[in-house]
Amino acid sequence: QEQLVESGGGLAQAGGSLRLSCAASKRTFSTYTMGWFRQAPGKEREFVAAITWSGHNTVYADSVKGRFTIDRNIADNTVYLQMNSLKPEDTAVYYCAAAGRGLPTNPNEYNYWGQGTQVTVFS
Repeated sequence: QEQLVESGGGLAQAGGSLRLSCAASKRTFSTYTMGWFRQAPGKEREFVAAITWSGHNTVYADSVKGRFTIDRNIADNTVYLQMNSLKPEDTAVYYCAAAGRGLPTNPNEYNYWGQGTQVTVFS
């Protein structure tokens, strides 16, 4: 069964950095678009960033553009989210997801999801 496992979450001070990782369990993910979403308490899940299977195309939410960077290592089926200049409003559970095509920002277009990793930013 396909599986995504996130890691790297934790506590960070405002202005600091964290790097999230998402390891995929199967080789098939090397051809999937990979995305990151987040969900804060009481809020809907929102798009953060996505990257095509080739790594050549990316898209970011306006709220993280210029601060977060998504990249992937196809050889080990891992996608990363480098988060810099963190703000308290970045606090959320961050989810990794895989989509079969395109570069979607809608969570409904993603087929597989990880369990999530908590990111807490304090001022």
